Order: sequence, then C-alpha cells, then structure tokens
Amino acid sequence: MNKVVASIITIGDELLIGQVIDTNSAWMAQELNKQGIWVARRVAVGDVWDDIWQALDEESRRSSIILITGGLGPTADDITKSLLLKYFGGSMVVDEKALANVKWIFERMLKRPVIERNLQQAEVPDSCTVIQNRRGTAPGMWFEKDGRIFMSMPGVPHEMKGMMTDDVLPALRQRFQLPFIAHRTLLTAGIGESFLAEHIKTFEEALPASIKLAYLPNYGMVRLRLTIRGEDAPALESLLQQQFDTLRGLVAEWMVTDEDISIQEALGRVLKAGGYTLATAESCTGGYIAHLITSIPGSSHYFKGSVVSYDNEVKTNTLAVSPDTLAANGAVSEATVREMVRGALQQLNTDFAIATSGIMGPDGGTPEKPVGTVWIAVGNRQNILAQKFSFRFDRLRNIELTATNALNLLRKFIHSPTS
Repeated sequence: MNKVVASIITIGDELLIGQVIDTNSAWMAQELNKQGIWVARRVAVGDVWDDIWQALDEESRRSSIILITGGLGPTADDITKSLLLKYFGGSMVVDEKALANVKWIFERMLKRPVIERNLQQAEVPDSCTVIQNRRGTAPGMWFEKDGRIFMSMPGVPHEMKGMMTDDVLPALRQRFQLPFIAHRTLLTAGIGESFLAEHIKTFEEALPASIKLAYLPNYGMVRLRLTIRGEDAPALESLLQQQFDTLRGLVAEWMVTDEDISIQEALGRVLKAGGYTLATAESCTGGYIAHLITSIPGSSHYFKGSVVSYDNEVKTNTLAVSPDTLAANGAVSEATVREMVRGALQQLNTDFAIATSGIMGPDGGTPEKPVGTVWIAVGNRQNILAQKFSFRFDRLRNIELTATNALNLLRKFIHSPTS
C-alpha cells in the first residue's frame, strides 16, 4: 500500500510575526495521522500573492493532498480566494447555499444588516466543489489538479475543525485506501525523559519493526506513545496491546494514567469515581490550577471553587492563615501552605484541597528563597502533605510546572494509604 502524503499550508501575516499562534496545523496533522495520512510538511506563509502561489507549487510536487487555511475573510488582506481562482482557473460565482448561510447568520443570529462585503463571502470559483461552513460565513473549497487534491478552509479554528471533521476527513477516507494506524499512550511523572529512556532501553530495542515509540515531554511529565501501522488491523491491534501492556508494567512506578489524557482529566476521574470534592487555594498560580480543572467537561461534579489569595491579607481574612505564621515563616513556606489547605477545606467545605505559594519571577527572589521556589500542599481533614519545589524557568513555565505538580501531588495523596 502506497503512503498517502499531505502538506498543510497556513496563510496569514499574523502567523509569521507571532501575533497569532498556529494551532490549526498541529490539530490538522494529528487528525490526518489518525487516518493513516502522512504529513510531509507544514508551511506558514504571509498574505503575499507570490509566496502563496510558490507554496502551492512546491507542496503539490511533494504531496497528493494539500490543506490550506486562512485568507478567506471579507477584508482586503484576505487574498486566498482570488489567488485560487487564478491558480485553478474558472469564474467567480455565487453559491446559493453559502449565500443563504451568510444571510441567516447576520439576520437571524447576529441581528445585524448584511453588507456587500459579507455577501461576497458566498462567491467561489466555479472550478471548486464547495464545502459548506456550518460554523461561519466563509465556505471551504475543494479543488483537483494534476491528480492532487487542494482544500481551502477558513483560518478560524472552530470553523476549520468543523469542516475537517464533518466533510474533509470522511471524503479523504473514501478517496484513498488508507493503512490501519493505532496509538497507545500513557503519561508518567516523577522521572526525567533520559532516565525513563534508559529504564526502558531493552524494551525499546526489542520492539517489532511495525511499532514506533515516541517520547513526548511536557511540564515535568513524559508521555510515551506506541504507534503501529499496517494492513492487518486485528493482528496489529493485538500486537500493539501486548507491547503496551509490557510497557505499562515497566513504568508502573511513575505512571499517572494509561490513556491519552491530561493530568487534570486523570485527577478528575479519580475524584468523580470516589465521589470526592476539591477546592484550591492559590497564591503564585493565580487561579491557573482552577482553570485547568474546570477546562474538563463535567468538572462541576467534583470542583467547588478556588480562593486566589495572592495578597497576604486574603490569606489571613479568607483562609484564616495566622499573621504569626506569615511573620515567622513568610508566605512562601510549608507552614503557610498547610494553613491555606485547612482554610480552603473549611471555607469551601470539600473533601480535598490544594494550596500553592511561590516566587514565579522574574524578580522577588532572595538568597534564601530564589525565584522558582514553590511550596505546594495537598490534603484532607485528616492529613496534609507539603512539598517544596525549585524551578528554574521563566514566569509562565514556573506557573505551569507548579500547577501540574500540584495536581499530581494530590493524585498520589488520594491513592496513598495515609489519605
């Protein structure tokens, strides 16, 4: 079976200058990979006619599928549609379904008049097959040239994802004979990537040729992903599961979850299964832990709320941290985070609580407590566990590392005999 190869072209000056982060191509690559389509290149170009044209030429020599996002808006810098008309030929026509969709969005949903600029979004080259946009005004366009498929979609992630999921991926599955591909992923914490690699070195060297192992480190944790591809799906699934079971046993000491989910979702499942409730008392993380927890659908079943006690006055007045504790030990101390846990348990009436206090930087550190010093406490009404961490990164990464370590510390606490 021949490999089906795709390229992704994202268009927009805002991508090149870093004003907008390109999440589209990462998501698209993941979804294509799930279908067994190999992504050869991801290319970002600005709103420049010659650059876009050159990218289309170059990627069509490399790939049989070219996915394009961006440049379909109603403003003057959105040149993708007019360029595609020139590239593929034909005339510009009004797609009646797209026109009805534009009118419905403005007149019924937005309660706003439709101006000519908006109506022009329903115009498409007659050389394309229209992909209707159920989440916005700009339709997608499917072109074919010299045995290559080109698909142009809006750059708005929500709109692009709808088109990919509902129309593009199903059409590609029908068009191409795709290989079977499957993944198994687990998440580890408490061991570095190099030490983990050394620990499973023998296992990795003995893997069958059809299986690849990937290390995916992020914020103090490492995902291990096994991937298999081929044609005999039942046999490959069985082989992959056998190898995954072996890997899971080798890393059981550090394994957070044997599913491809985040630490916050893994913790949420533990809380929900036990019927437990949780609160956070956050100083240095400023509510970021609460944000991670509530980003998971269904978190209202176990998360009650958070006290962002950034100022010491809030620690004392809301969480009942003793002024004497703060005076003797400082806000960044074991004694303070322990009292923050007790206060959160009392004020929000939960089974468990997390507390954080630290110095995120770039300033605020001292020789005794340098930037990156963090105290985390987790506990219930019977017991509290506190741990000191020393991070060495920029402010944002220190906050993210604090949050993931706090979530994992609570996960381990719940599973420990003393909890």
